[in-house]
Amino acid sequence: MFKKKFTTNQIVLVGMLAALAGVLMSLEISVPMMPPFYKFDFSDVPAIVGLFLMGPVEGALIEIIKLIIKLILSGTNSMYVGEVVNLMAIILFIIPTWIVYKRMGQTKRAAAVALAISVVIRTAAACFLNAFVSLPLYATAMGVSLDEVVRMVGGVNAKITNLQSFIIYATIPFNVLKLSINSFIGYTVYDRVVALMPGARNLRTDTATAKVEA
Repeated sequence: MFKKKFTTNQIVLVGMLAALAGVLMSLEISVPMMPPFYKFDFSDVPAIVGLFLMGPVEGALIEIIKLIIKLILSGTNSMYVGEVVNLMAIILFIIPTWIVYKRMGQTKRAAAVALAISVVIRTAAACFLNAFVSLPLYATAMGVSLDEVVRMVGGVNAKITNLQSFIIYATIPFNVLKLSINSFIGYTVYDRVVALMPGARNLRTDTATAKVEA
């Protein structure tokens, strides 16, 4: 599943995709009726392309480097809580997506199914991380109770009154929207790259088992 060596092409492509992802993450957009730290961006697109073209290690590196670039370019708007949660979410994105993709034969259909499953897994993980990691960390950092944090960050939406309503009206819709759009664009770009440059699959060391569907 993991490779120990990187080719020059892999190193260059990881660097390019990570730089693009970092810039895209810095161009985040506020979403109406959502907590202030819920920002929409397209930074998962380069990571998705890199994951399917090269593998899980490279996909994870792109995600990690983009966080570093984002912090350098625009700092943090979440007292680093968002970045910590993002690091946890990388594992929940890369591993399940790659496992499904590889077991289904590494075809274009496998990529689409893997991304669809990934949206479900990552949304469920976001609910867990918000309830038990990020919001409690916010509360600790700010020196207030969890309920106070929920009321503060949920003030933009009158329906958000407690942790449960925060998950229902903020975490779930935001993640489904963001992850679905990023997955669709990422798949489209990956599909186009494979169609125009079939040799791109040679970036992986396991291309002998890869198949390309018409």
